[in-house]
Amino acid sequence: MYRIGIDIGGTFTDLAAVDEDGRIVIAKTSSTPTDPSDGLLEGLAVLAGELGVSRERMLAETERIVHGTTVATNALLEAKGAKVALLTTEGHRDVIEMREGLKEDRYNVRMAPPTPLVPRVRRIGVRERTTFDGTISTALEQDSLDEAVRAVADLGVDAIAVCYLHSYRNAEHEERTGRALAAALPDTYVSLSSEVLPQIKEYERVWTTVVNAYVGPVLASYLSRLSSRLEEAGYAGEVMIMHSHGGLATLAESSRLAAGAVLSGPAGGIAAATYAAELLGQPNLITFDMGGTSTDIALVQDGEAQLTSEKQVGIAKVSLPTLDIHTLGAGGGSMARTVGSILHVGPESAGALPGPACYGRGGTTATVTDANVILGYLAPDSFLGGRMNLDLAAAEAAMTRLGAELGTTSTAAAEGIFKVVNTTMAEGIRLVSVRRGVDPRKFGLISFGGAAGLHVAEVARLLEIDRVVVPNVASVLSAWGMLATDLRHELVRSHVSEAATLTSADLRGLLDRMEAEGRARLADFDGEVEIRRALDMRYGEQIYEITVPVDDIPLDAPDLVTRVSELFHQRHEELYAYHAAGQEVVIVNARTTAIGKLPDLRAEPLRTAASEVVAARTQKIHLGEWREVPVYTLDELPQDHRIEGPAIFETPTTSVLIGAQDSAVVTPHGWLDVRIG
Repeated sequence: MYRIGIDIGGTFTDLAAVDEDGRIVIAKTSSTPTDPSDGLLEGLAVLAGELGVSRERMLAETERIVHGTTVATNALLEAKGAKVALLTTEGHRDVIEMREGLKEDRYNVRMAPPTPLVPRVRRIGVRERTTFDGTISTALEQDSLDEAVRAVADLGVDAIAVCYLHSYRNAEHEERTGRALAAALPDTYVSLSSEVLPQIKEYERVWTTVVNAYVGPVLASYLSRLSSRLEEAGYAGEVMIMHSHGGLATLAESSRLAAGAVLSGPAGGIAAATYAAELLGQPNLITFDMGGTSTDIALVQDGEAQLTSEKQVGIAKVSLPTLDIHTLGAGGGSMARTVGSILHVGPESAGALPGPACYGRGGTTATVTDANVILGYLAPDSFLGGRMNLDLAAAEAAMTRLGAELGTTSTAAAEGIFKVVNTTMAEGIRLVSVRRGVDPRKFGLISFGGAAGLHVAEVARLLEIDRVVVPNVASVLSAWGMLATDLRHELVRSHVSEAATLTSADLRGLLDRMEAEGRARLADFDGEVEIRRALDMRYGEQIYEITVPVDDIPLDAPDLVTRVSELFHQRHEELYAYHAAGQEVVIVNARTTAIGKLPDLRAEPLRTAASEVVAARTQKIHLGEWREVPVYTLDELPQDHRIEGPAIFETPTTSVLIGAQDSAVVTPHGWLDVRIG
């Protein structure tokens, strides 16, 4: 039986099938932005061809499909989501537009405010009021509610977000409103803040609930269509969706909590990096995921990926637990341009259509991929395993035009693009790691994404990182990594209380209730369930919290609150180099993660050693000067074999370049372990 991971990106759709013995077969096809399921099904046909069977037979022998999708992301970034109305407490309908009184460029007096996802005419106040402690001070007025329901019906909206003040402490009014909307508008998508994000901070809760309503109908429609098409193609198993927190959810849960899938695609790569950290015995890794449109960067520390609840996606703030991934506008399709005599690369991308000039689909602007072709790093006749020929003449024409603007040759222009994009990515990694208080030189760099292999060695050199790991499935690592994840539910409850006045029994009771709720959400799961706990805490005068894992403290400890406070002081010291033992400690939110452990992903079988290794061919490339370098087929290299640079390694879906001072060793699983000179 197979498990299949599918990651749909802006340019390519990546697929990975793993059998019960851990053997991996991969495929890569062009994405189809109009309907992503078209590219997905085409990719399944290509994957079946690689396995030597029909698509129907492959799907019949597949036990699970895991899918990372950019449908919710694109709907949000491209403003193509649902028509949404917002019901909120009377007098508070402008919270979403006030934006906490902040703006992106605070000293720019001419800066136009962003257009909110819900215009004011579709934001309706309802007479009700719950106080901060959950007490109802003004009962939900039925006439006001009925009037609001009629108003949204007249507006003809696709989705309704409901966010009343302090509903995280008492959801009674929101639940009544939800029932009224379901009765009057049964076909309209309804999103209640008490179900989406039951935690303190009004602005974050309103925005997250609105985002859920905005992308929910779009994602639900896509998932329903995809499920039907897979069933028609012969698949009878369950489809699971990758969520932004790095875990999986069912189709029904993903449709309900669509905002949780806003960063679905990149999360697979982080899951893969976490699994790779275990395989490699390297607990600290920086992920370097360079695709056709962008590059995603994240940290894996002590074998664990980092989560955040402060994620900005376009103009929207999504405060659900999300992997702390930072995206740079630099990818294989990033377009080069001149401003005066200065060369700029990205963030604009040629995308899948028309794509880089060398794709031969009408693109005329020089891109990073075109530069790699001109410099000889990409062989035009072996791209995508020979299934797609690159147009060298078109790339040369685009680069010649750019060179003319810069007053130089096409080769020098291509070399400039290569250096600029590498510097951009290195600076992005440096910024992300320093913000987390870590030194990137103490981390390894794991490379994945179709475009990363040609750039990772130079990026590591700029960062003074001495170890780079390139999996043999690097170009589809996000798809493969999705198969190494588990079912996951993230729960949060606000419980603002000074630690000094909170009893251990009260805190224990709160965490016990949350564990029970997490286990209830996994009631249909028949495997092992793991529970993790954390608290959002701050000093009394602070306005931002830090998340402190508390799994190492027994819940029945009589001094539970004291030990939790000590952990907070310790974590504050780690992050900010100081702590204030004499200040009051405030617990703001309790967090519980319920994980349904799925069967482990087997690593690919160990390779056997071989004696002689011969390069497949040589290739003329530009490394300051033109020179012939050996080109190796990565899948044919035996374990423990060492190759000195410069050299190129090819797979059907990606290429890897190492420099003259570098060396690479093949790991037992066929990965490249590169030491940077």
